[in-house]
Amino acid sequence: MLKVTPIPAFNDNYIWLVSDNQSHHFVVDPGDADAVIAHLKQQQIALTGILITHHHFDHTGGIEKLQKHFNQALLVYGPDNENITGLTHPISSKIKQIELPLTRKPVEILHLPGHTLGHIAYQIESHLFCGDTLFNAGCGRLFEGTPEQMLASLNRIAALDDNTLLYPAHEYTLANLKFALTVEPDNQNLHKYHQDALQLRAQNRPTLPTMLGQQKAINPFLRSDSPSIWQHTASHFQQPIQDGQTCFTLLRQWKDNF
Repeated sequence: MLKVTPIPAFNDNYIWLVSDNQSHHFVVDPGDADAVIAHLKQQQIALTGILITHHHFDHTGGIEKLQKHFNQALLVYGPDNENITGLTHPISSKIKQIELPLTRKPVEILHLPGHTLGHIAYQIESHLFCGDTLFNAGCGRLFEGTPEQMLASLNRIAALDDNTLLYPAHEYTLANLKFALTVEPDNQNLHKYHQDALQLRAQNRPTLPTMLGQQKAINPFLRSDSPSIWQHTASHFQQPIQDGQTCFTLLRQWKDNF
């Protein structure tokens, strides 16, 4: 049975520590090595490896220091088509599965261009570590990819089992919910979820992980076929919307300037 623990870093990052029942421990997107080392010392555990979703420095900045701290013994996985220094196991776009000592089952690799062109996610049993592609009630900015690529990537995630637990890399939930309520104010599931999230954050507790089925009910970027979202987006931009792709593209523009 896997155990997943958030290690807070910077202002709003989560570095996810994934552990098995034995002695294997991986961190996902360790931008801050010091935060990881402090947590590992407190728990008296040693790191086995690192999983990287994409090249941004707040996700990769701790690789070198962690590798040095553990005598260059760490397994470091990440996309091979991004500028990431320190990978020991580069993952090409052709690779769909990898083996990790965390689990006997193959780890599924989802290739999710959009936020960056080489962005990947790791599905370890029922846990999906999705980096900056899908957030709680939101999605990543399009720094390199196109709206078409990002929507296709989100649809790949949406095709997974509704009970999949999602582990984004940032605590952006309240800001995302404010936008979601603007574009779909008549969504009662969204209003209820907003109250729950407010309570969690008031207690300084993470709003993550979140279940995929829940996100399908409240995340506007997974709901670009919703007639209500079409209506509010069309009204905001003063233009007709006739398909989900157009709606998604405009939603992302709206959020960028929200």
